[in-house]
Amino acid sequence: MPPNLPDTPPIVLSFAATDPSGGAGLQADLLTIASIGCHPLSVVTAVTVQDTGGVDGVMPVDAEWVSDQARAVLEDMPVDAFKIGLLGSVENIAAIAEIISDYPGIPLVFDPVLSSGRGDELVNEDMLDAMRELLLPQTTILTPNGIEARRLVHDEDSDEDSPGLAECAKRIVLLGCEYVLITGTHEQTPKVINTLYGERGLVRADSWPRLPGIYHGSGCTLSSAIAALLANGLSVEEAVQEAQEYTWQALQFGFRPGMGQHIPDRLFWARDEEEDDEPQNTRH
Repeated sequence: MPPNLPDTPPIVLSFAATDPSGGAGLQADLLTIASIGCHPLSVVTAVTVQDTGGVDGVMPVDAEWVSDQARAVLEDMPVDAFKIGLLGSVENIAAIAEIISDYPGIPLVFDPVLSSGRGDELVNEDMLDAMRELLLPQTTILTPNGIEARRLVHDEDSDEDSPGLAECAKRIVLLGCEYVLITGTHEQTPKVINTLYGERGLVRADSWPRLPGIYHGSGCTLSSAIAALLANGLSVEEAVQEAQEYTWQALQFGFRPGMGQHIPDRLFWARDEEEDDEPQNTRH
């Protein structure tokens, strides 16, 4: 073993649903976490029928099985970060919240998957209420897109207009979440602007070139990358910055293996590099 390396890499536990296409969900989490140098653990919350086009079915795993999966690995191995994705049911949300509460010192990254990229609904109002009440108060950083952020805070029975993203972030933080990174992929802006908020308001805003095409699993990639970087000891702000760079590169090198959306290449760094079109710097 090379010197100065720990005997065990940082460990990240992901609670998520399977995705047979490998583009999103648990498979995306595991690829991303491993790509950033961590050992991934997995708890299956639901089994889905989906491809690169969309989700055709979701079968939640029994909450007791979710709990047993998590307890088995947590009693066996130390975990450095948690990541949560699609949860499947109110019962699963409650079970995971109870487990997480036993590990208050471990950072939790929560990607609130409310619908598929095609727009297939994946949560109901009861699940939203359970997320707000049980998970957000324990979350280190939430990573919604603009649509998800608005849905988490907007009361459909209210006459109030949909709030702006800064107001959404403020309300989410008031629910107990430490940080909120709202991604701008669904906003009508020339560039993608991702904005990090904390209890004191705006922390940082990052602008990225808007890539062509639609990507399956970009949110899973970003949130899992943040979790892996937190597990490696980075601060929230540092992890957010580096995870965005990693995700943008994965999207830039993305591929379209099926008839639907593109898939991020989470192992882009491992491919044989082609010769750079630009001339190399030469020292005289």
